[in-house]
Amino acid sequence: MNKKIVSVLLCAALAVTLMAGCGAPAAETGGNEEEGSSTTASEGIPKDEIKVGFVHISDPSDMGYTYNQDLGTQEMQEALGLSDDQIVNKYNVAEDASCDTALRELVDAGCNIIFATSFGFEDYVVEVAREYPEVQFCHATGYQAADAGLDNFHNYFASIYEGRYLAGIAAGMKTETNRLGYVAAFPFAEVISGYTAFYLGAKSVNPDVTMEIMYTNSWNDPTVESQVAKALIDRGCDVISQHSDSTAPATTAEDNGVWQVGYNNDMIEAAPNASLISPRIDWGIYVTEAVQAMIDGEEIPTDWCKGLADGAVYLSPLNEKIAAEGTQEAIDEAAEKIKSGELHVFAGPLRGVSPEGEEYEVPEGDYYHEQEEASAPSWLYIVDGCTVVE
Repeated sequence: MNKKIVSVLLCAALAVTLMAGCGAPAAETGGNEEEGSSTTASEGIPKDEIKVGFVHISDPSDMGYTYNQDLGTQEMQEALGLSDDQIVNKYNVAEDASCDTALRELVDAGCNIIFATSFGFEDYVVEVAREYPEVQFCHATGYQAADAGLDNFHNYFASIYEGRYLAGIAAGMKTETNRLGYVAAFPFAEVISGYTAFYLGAKSVNPDVTMEIMYTNSWNDPTVESQVAKALIDRGCDVISQHSDSTAPATTAEDNGVWQVGYNNDMIEAAPNASLISPRIDWGIYVTEAVQAMIDGEEIPTDWCKGLADGAVYLSPLNEKIAAEGTQEAIDEAAEKIKSGELHVFAGPLRGVSPEGEEYEVPEGDYYHEQEEASAPSWLYIVDGCTVVE
């Protein structure tokens, strides 16, 4: 069993006690930005001398997750006026010892701050960060920074579940069979939180809707993603969504005459007659803040999470030519309620069961406080109306 799976299973098993990861619902707090302790401020690094490194699981040609991450890098580079030789990218790095090698190569290349963008990188990032306290390490989607005891190790993510909920509205209003399909990477909290939010958004406008989920056991495998999408379509699902990195679910939906909701990228170009909308993260907001902090000699938050209200989560333009009438209005109304705090995505009454069989309920009048005390998603329960298909 690899380190990624061990980490997530441990996270799920210790859900009640872990503060920074896949835990049980947190007590209500005043917000989720800049959680945890922070680094010690320094004198800063001149802007023309700073060097920034990235480790990615794939490359921008995936037109999904790494593509979107790279857009954030470009946003940061333009905002701060950095030259190309101040940015060092390591693409197509596996979630194994290859990550350790890539991180050390970036340190040797003189990078002052390094961003590792895939969940399974975290154990390697922690190990290398311990050895190089003079370099700042930032890891996306992880949960260990709050307890690592390292001033130079940080976690960051965005409240993408808010965007997933809104995109689910488009799916719930479009489906004709009332059966949605979801191409999911792994049975991890990050993925389960996302597809649960998507389903709850669909159900908010269509109480009769159900959803079937199939796992690919890979973040980015277009062949398997297409196969899983086709299997879901064959089961009667007429809207396919995804937590996977490629456009394969979109093109498979197009080829089979059904509809699709994407992730990380506007997939209308890939599937103009199928793709409805996509929730996205603006990674440039965090990357720019973190690099600017290095330049200014300021602290980088140990744990960072922002969402819809801050522009860190947003939706690609709705495909008006195929969306159901009134979809944009319904999305806009729900978005305003999320931003104001009137609408909570994981509001009770809500019941779910974890992959390990643990039951959990949110009572009416309460809600699950997703990503309010930690940036990592922690909802890992399969709710009524959702079925995982083997």
